[in-house]
Amino acid sequence: MEKFIYKKSADLTVLSASMTEFVYKRHSHAEYALGVTLRGIQQYHLGGSLCSSHQNGVMLFNPEQAHDGSAADKEGIDYVMIYIPTELFAEISGRREILRFNSPIVYDQKLELCILSLADSILKDRSEALSSELLVKLVTVLAWPHIQPAIVKPDDLIKRSIEMIRSNLGAVLRLEDICHELQMSKYQFIRLFKAWAGISPYQYFLNCKVEWAKRLIEGSADLYSVVLDCGFFDLAHLNRHFKGVYGTTAFEYSQYVKKSTL
Repeated sequence: MEKFIYKKSADLTVLSASMTEFVYKRHSHAEYALGVTLRGIQQYHLGGSLCSSHQNGVMLFNPEQAHDGSAADKEGIDYVMIYIPTELFAEISGRREILRFNSPIVYDQKLELCILSLADSILKDRSEALSSELLVKLVTVLAWPHIQPAIVKPDDLIKRSIEMIRSNLGAVLRLEDICHELQMSKYQFIRLFKAWAGISPYQYFLNCKVEWAKRLIEGSADLYSVVLDCGFFDLAHLNRHFKGVYGTTAFEYSQYVKKSTL
């Protein structure tokens, strides 16, 4: 049985999920993503390696870190994830430099408890003050030894290409315009971008469109307006891509958002 429940509190999003045959498409998130495997073995490809998170494994995803995801066997998996915006993470950590997780999976009971406590607080609609305190505690526990200043930063060409991709998400991706600006061939650019992001420019573009759609839905935008603004063909087209990243359709996610604001 596939079950995905999203809950928002302030700037945080929590996912509680159970899945057996569902497979996430390769994607990335703009936020930090932290999770705990509660049952089974969760597998995903990250940086060219196959990672396996067993029960009690703490999964740590850096922003823009491409990955997929699936259950290792027919028994399926249960897990929770918390998504923390990069600006909020920086504010709480008090660190100006870009921070990266040292390892994609760790087995740390204190960190696991911090994630589960915060997720439980948000899923059960406990006070925002309590959730804020639990978030500060979580980031404090993460600060050592699980994070470090980033070693690899996107170069100027990548930064410029990202700005161009994100500046016109409602239109068709035109690699020719980007490559003309960067003064390189289309194939050189695709190779350079994929080496940095782990996904192609087109996959990144679609991922950004889905993230934008998610933010619009969270702002209570009408779904059909979201389809038009984000440049999808129709709601079915949006739902298909949304589900590949978040495990649930845009329509279903809009229902979670409505329940969270009641």
